[in-house]
Amino acid sequence: MKLSSTSFADGQKIPGDFAFCTPDPAHHVCLGRNANPQLTWSEPPAGTRSYAVICHDPDVPSRGDDVNQEGRTVPATLPRVDFFHWVLVDLPASLTSLKEGEFSNKVIPRGKPGPLAAHDARQGINNYTDWFAGDNDMRGDYYGYDGPCPPWNDEIVHRYIFTVYALDVEKLPVDGRFGGPEVRAAMQGHILAEASLTGTYTLNPTLA
Repeated sequence: MKLSSTSFADGQKIPGDFAFCTPDPAHHVCLGRNANPQLTWSEPPAGTRSYAVICHDPDVPSRGDDVNQEGRTVPATLPRVDFFHWVLVDLPASLTSLKEGEFSNKVIPRGKPGPLAAHDARQGINNYTDWFAGDNDMRGDYYGYDGPCPPWNDEIVHRYIFTVYALDVEKLPVDGRFGGPEVRAAMQGHILAEASLTGTYTLNPTLA
């Protein structure tokens, strides 16, 4: 199976149109257009009954002590963890692409609704749900796609890995409020093929 995008090339920088935040000289960051990128996949295996899409950042700091703190940096040596930006399941087997901005085209405080989505698919919550849990203006369940917003003082450029999974089930066995870990667990034993595409992004002006 192969995955490509007209929004960015594999291994290259993700444009600001697809980011939750973009650089701002006065305030470090400002809200971005937050559109989901275009994705196209081909050569699915026989027996494919649905697709799932996950976008995750494996470079998120495991501790938040230094994140976005003036006069400090997030060290490159700090252990990193996964942050899920998009969890989408039950896409029909007849589908081979997602349009730019089809699932997200702006930042919505307190999150987009879910889990029902276009193409009779379902979207899980992303990790902005956890990130904004203590923010009275922004907290809520963030369903669907919300793009990059890495710490503006991080010493490393972050990677954003988009993966499409061809599955042998029409409906993934997850219910209610689910996220990336639940979908990864539910897919075990059902993945016929997968393809990934990686983009990079930073808000640190010394790395841009």
